Amino acid sequence: MVFNRFKLDFGKFKIDIKLLGDIFILAGAGLSVYYILNTIINDYLDQSIKNSSSKDSDKKIKTVLKKLQIANPSLKKLDFNQYEKNLLSSLVTPDEINITFEDIGGLQNIIDEIREAVILPLTKPEIFSVHSNLIQSPKGVLFYGPPGCGKTMLAKAIAKESGAFFLSIRMSTIMDKWYGESNKITDAIFSLANKLQPCIVFIDEIDSFLRDRSSTDHEVSAMLKAEFMTLWDGLKSNGQIMILGATNRKNDIDEAFLRRMPKTFPIGKPNYEQRKQILSKILNDAKLDQDEFNLNYIVEITKDYSGSDLRELCREAAIIPVREYIKENYNYKSGKLKKDDDDDDDDNDDDDELPVRSLRTSDFVKLISNNINVNSIPSIALD
Repeated sequence: MVFNRFKLDFGKFKIDIKLLGDIFILAGAGLSVYYILNTIINDYLDQSIKNSSSKDSDKKIKTVLKKLQIANPSLKKLDFNQYEKNLLSSLVTPDEINITFEDIGGLQNIIDEIREAVILPLTKPEIFSVHSNLIQSPKGVLFYGPPGCGKTMLAKAIAKESGAFFLSIRMSTIMDKWYGESNKITDAIFSLANKLQPCIVFIDEIDSFLRDRSSTDHEVSAMLKAEFMTLWDGLKSNGQIMILGATNRKNDIDEAFLRRMPKTFPIGKPNYEQRKQILSKILNDAKLDQDEFNLNYIVEITKDYSGSDLRELCREAAIIPVREYIKENYNYKSGKLKKDDDDDDDDNDDDDELPVRSLRTSDFVKLISNNINVNSIPSIALD
């Protein structure tokens, strides 16, 4: 091997060190240019998308704000920062809520307690002026129990009944990819609620946000919980701001947050009388067979059903007579009912109601027995 300043000679093979160095420099420069251009283009596209989405969100925010100011002229005097404006899309006014306590069956005792301990102190604090330091709307209320038992419906009904603004908060509303932005959004939640009071801040599935703190928590999550707790304690109001949470897993919530929700309401699965009230409300407008419909029997065989299960059961039962009518009277080739074909032949424009039969007890029994059969299928272990 012969070696000089710029070349290596291996006999048949000769390597030009200077050329090799130039190739490496050129390759490095090419990669640098590629990554610089890639970063510039991505930043430009991200900024374009961000500007486009921000324009859409700004339009939506302006529309919501204008609507709020028309309905509540007092809001015209308030100034909102950008974070508070972004939260306006999560704000629901009482006029937009179509659920009242009359739509909720089987929870009358809880509703009466809510009216006395939550709604009246929130909306009529002057009634409790004698003991104003002791009797105020609680800063936090928690609904807990199995899913489908009416926790979210109760929260909306409280907002409707009290006439308070309803600020529905989700994790996606709070979390942001930029460091420190989530804390600013959390601060905006409380400052916006303070400006809009009376206001209810509703956090559904609150256990996913305010779960037990531990040393393994991510720094951002730990800071966010601490910020939320500090702002919660520092509420400057006259008892007209309330944090309302709903969860299926109360034991997963941190004790420090539970202490800040002194009023808790267990919403369990309905008993016999509650199921009867729920079914009566659901089937209030339904067409029932006078001879072959037995509400008491349906109530008996729906033990362990939640309110949501009962609504779904009634919906499925109502489909059965419609399905029977379709099988007997619908022509898939022509895409018409037999009634429509007869009307075309007779040139009859009579808009009589379709002769779908009334609901029967057997419709419900059939669905419940099918569910039992499906749930009773034994599982087979795969070895």
